[in-house]
Amino acid sequence: MNLIEVKNITKAYESGESKTEALRGVSFNIASGEFAAIMGPSGSGKSTLLHILGFLEHPTSGEYNFNEKSIDKYSEDELAKVRNGKMGFVFQAFNLLSRASVYENVKLPLMYSAVPEQEWDTRINEAIEAVGLSHRASHEPAQLSGGEKQRAAIARSLVLKPDVIFADEPTGNLDTKNSEIIVGLLDDLNKKFKHTIILITHEDFIARRAKRLIYIKDGLIERDEKV
Repeated sequence: MNLIEVKNITKAYESGESKTEALRGVSFNIASGEFAAIMGPSGSGKSTLLHILGFLEHPTSGEYNFNEKSIDKYSEDELAKVRNGKMGFVFQAFNLLSRASVYENVKLPLMYSAVPEQEWDTRINEAIEAVGLSHRASHEPAQLSGGEKQRAAIARSLVLKPDVIFADEPTGNLDTKNSEIIVGLLDDLNKKFKHTIILITHEDFIARRAKRLIYIKDGLIERDEKV
């Protein structure tokens, strides 16, 4: 089943008389359980594409179906519910609460969800264990390495058991060793738990860990291939 279907998506930004076309007609499908990397140089449109896929922005034109339902058929409340409950996000900057422990950071999405509170502890511990941070669950971000911070962020993205995880340059603030650990973790989550993962990166060695590479340049897909 195709989780994501994108057909001829465009995105233009206007400022006064100036118009910038970030996406100029992008089409592809992502199957449930797939691990795909979207790669391209700075300004290629890959982050804009991720924002559209994650319901953070609307396309200017084109069709986007998520779970076989058109984005145009979702109300704003429904979009927010799908984004918060069916999508997990991992960012370059980690976005962890500095005065909260790993456990508390991972718990945060549950506090705004419909998941019964009696399930929270199990879900939190399962997510933390999945990223190998059980021994650091009580530590705050200042006590963690960069790689551990990103693992905590990944655990937070897992706790609601989303349909897809969007990872936007998740290794951008990490050295090569920790970058390889993080992308290896994403690979394991895909293989062992069948999580659908869409990874945004400009690093070739990171992209090559995915099963599919979508290369975008100047707002167009230049290449789409199995790795």
